[in-house]
Amino acid sequence: MNSLPIDEVLPALRQALQQRDEAVLEAPPGAGKTTRVPLALLGEAWLAGQTIIMLEPRRLAARAAAERLASELGERVGETVGYRIRLDSKVGPNTRIEVVTEGILARRLQDDPALEGVGLVIFDEFHERSLDADLALALTLNARQLLRDEPLKLLLMSATLEGQRLSALLDEAPVVRSEGRMHPVEQRWGRPLAPGERIEPRVVQTVLQALQDERGSVLVFLPGQAEIRRVNEALTEQLEGRGDILLCPLHGELELAQQRAAIEPAPAGLRKVVLATNIAETSLTIEGVRVVVDAGLARVPRFDPGSGMTRLETRRISRASATQRAGRAGRLEPGVCYRLWSEEQHGQLAAYGEAEILQADLAGVALQLARWGVEPDELAWLDRPPAAAYGQAQALLERLGALQRSEHGGWQLTRHGQAMAELPVHPRLAHMLLRGQALGVAALAADVAALLVERDIQPGGQRGGGADLALRLHQLQDGRGAGVQRVRQMARQFRSLLRGAAAAPAAELDEQHALAALLAFAYPDRVARQRREGGGGYRLANGRAAQFGEPDQLMKEPWLVIAELGSHQGQREERIYRAVALDAALFEGALAEQVAVRDELEWDEREGVLRAERQRRVGELVLSREPLPTLDEEARGKALLALVRRKGLELLAWTPELRQWQARIGLLRQLELDAGDTSDWPDVSDAALLARLEDWLLPYLGKVTRLVHFAQLDLAAMLATLLPWPLPQRLEEQAPVAVTVPSGSRIRLDYSEQPPVLAVRLQELFGLADTPRIAAGRQVVKLHLLSPARRPVQVTQDLASFWANTYAEVKKDLKGRYPKHYWPDDPLIAEPTARAKPRGQ
Repeated sequence: MNSLPIDEVLPALRQALQQRDEAVLEAPPGAGKTTRVPLALLGEAWLAGQTIIMLEPRRLAARAAAERLASELGERVGETVGYRIRLDSKVGPNTRIEVVTEGILARRLQDDPALEGVGLVIFDEFHERSLDADLALALTLNARQLLRDEPLKLLLMSATLEGQRLSALLDEAPVVRSEGRMHPVEQRWGRPLAPGERIEPRVVQTVLQALQDERGSVLVFLPGQAEIRRVNEALTEQLEGRGDILLCPLHGELELAQQRAAIEPAPAGLRKVVLATNIAETSLTIEGVRVVVDAGLARVPRFDPGSGMTRLETRRISRASATQRAGRAGRLEPGVCYRLWSEEQHGQLAAYGEAEILQADLAGVALQLARWGVEPDELAWLDRPPAAAYGQAQALLERLGALQRSEHGGWQLTRHGQAMAELPVHPRLAHMLLRGQALGVAALAADVAALLVERDIQPGGQRGGGADLALRLHQLQDGRGAGVQRVRQMARQFRSLLRGAAAAPAAELDEQHALAALLAFAYPDRVARQRREGGGGYRLANGRAAQFGEPDQLMKEPWLVIAELGSHQGQREERIYRAVALDAALFEGALAEQVAVRDELEWDEREGVLRAERQRRVGELVLSREPLPTLDEEARGKALLALVRRKGLELLAWTPELRQWQARIGLLRQLELDAGDTSDWPDVSDAALLARLEDWLLPYLGKVTRLVHFAQLDLAAMLATLLPWPLPQRLEEQAPVAVTVPSGSRIRLDYSEQPPVLAVRLQELFGLADTPRIAAGRQVVKLHLLSPARRPVQVTQDLASFWANTYAEVKKDLKGRYPKHYWPDDPLIAEPTARAKPRGQ
């Protein structure tokens, strides 16, 4: 057995797990942790003959790891070492190490929460922070705390990880670190991409340069399948006649044989160029690579709780990912990494990638937690599911009939939800499968679910043939090829999962109508109506908009159900990728449950009148409407208040005096709150008034039928009801409309500013030593001192300082401009006057 870097720390790892029930192992790619650690722990006394489960993030990685472990033992897979992945498993009665994908463990925990017979769970490549891994860890921690009598040990293995943070989650578990053994990798930096520049030509140019300058196979990291396809086509053309070069795409949707060809050593005398997504970043070893070309990009799904949709974003990778990718070139000998970004840009990258749980659709997590019987805050997480996305997920599950409110206001799983949770697919597809069975089209539902899970069965994963999912269905039924066979295998698995339930009578629907109904069950929020006949734009039942990115046969259809949509950064609207035509007549039959009848009162903006109608709706889409001759008073009142909230309080007859009244109360309320007191004054700000329309406005709307009627309401009388006795009297005392100045004049205060403004001619304040105050002395007013022509000459809140320091200069200017007016040398002993001069002078 060859020596690997991880061998040096295996004694420390054994000791850590002998002393504790949890440990963290940090080891860089290529250290050998995946193939050495399970075998090294298999004979430990504390395992006592129990099974080891090891989680891998991908099917290809799980299968490859099991094969490598079995080969180390000189056995075939299915003996001591086996695996379980979607659509495939190889385990036997003597299997002690099971390599599984992360979703498999979460579902196994639901069936066997105590994990009877399992002594150790290993989370491999945990730094990838997949949603399934986070869920499986949270459930495992909870299960072993509540349900295990014998210890269940946990080991988290990672290439790059904030080990101390994870150690803290595991009750300060010991962290074992392997430095690995990496040959030097020379970094060759590129220039930054220009705005709008496509990455593919740069990648092709760099690969050709690497093939010319370097020896060995080349691993190319690209963000997604579309870029892999375009680079593959360009390189095929450029390398025509080069029999020594093998081009090998590598991504999760490829057939097993194609994936194996990409990761196995190149035949003697040949070199490989592997075009991969981040599937090749850490969890797979690709033999013979000593050159890496890194585009520095990854395509990640981001869920938007506001729209309930997931959009794909092409983002810069983290520095940790860049390090792992470069390390692929230094496994066996010194290598080279071509980075298509500058060294300066590298320093600006995020240190680590963001966990999937912080940016993903959480419907599956919410369903599994409901089945487990907990809320997120009852579990231990490295990152807790975001509240907004989790709430969106629960709302979807309620719409699908999986959740309902309990008597105490919490969520509880329905019988239908329990059945959904037992199916190993997204809740949307689980609901579709069960409804399809009830409708008598279980076989068709299984075919559709398989098509949606496997994304596309076009050669090489290419999109083609338009967006109509019915075309894919016909290809599945009549076509050939490995992709078709894979989807058929999955469809058979789905049919076998549905056999346990009672068979339903065959539905009286043809295939096209049944297909549309099935998709509407899965995507009720994506039922869509064409905005303009023959156009590519549609409005969805969830209120969002979507459109075809290019002309499509489905654009002749007034109604669709959209199975796949999304958008990339910079696109304003969602793009429709796959959909089927929908006959609106289904809303009278199979889809009647999606139709809601609502009595709506809406304002005709052009006529300025209230119109009442009964609408049949599918979400935000109106199927039909008919006028209502009589108005329900409660609904009518709600419609009127909704109009006020939409248009604002300016609909009402506000006067300057009423705005001042509002500001006066606001001032007194704020003064009390600032002092730390509980205020008796109500909040009469616009925001508060809009929030309380039902209290003060609704009772007066009985005769309002037109927009102009709002302005005829007695707003002063309505607002007065908000100020109970004796507050009106206190208002006049503490925030008076006007104050009397030394000249005897009553001057109005302006409360629209804070502090309130007293604009008064300077001569009327002679003899007044200090600035006037209101609110029982708590508020100093702001003085706007005016000239005889009522032009401002000074603004102050410190009248005493003005008299002492500024008045002399102001007097000189005013005496020159207004020589007939009285300008005394000492204003504090002078007689105030509202005239040019005091009487008798």
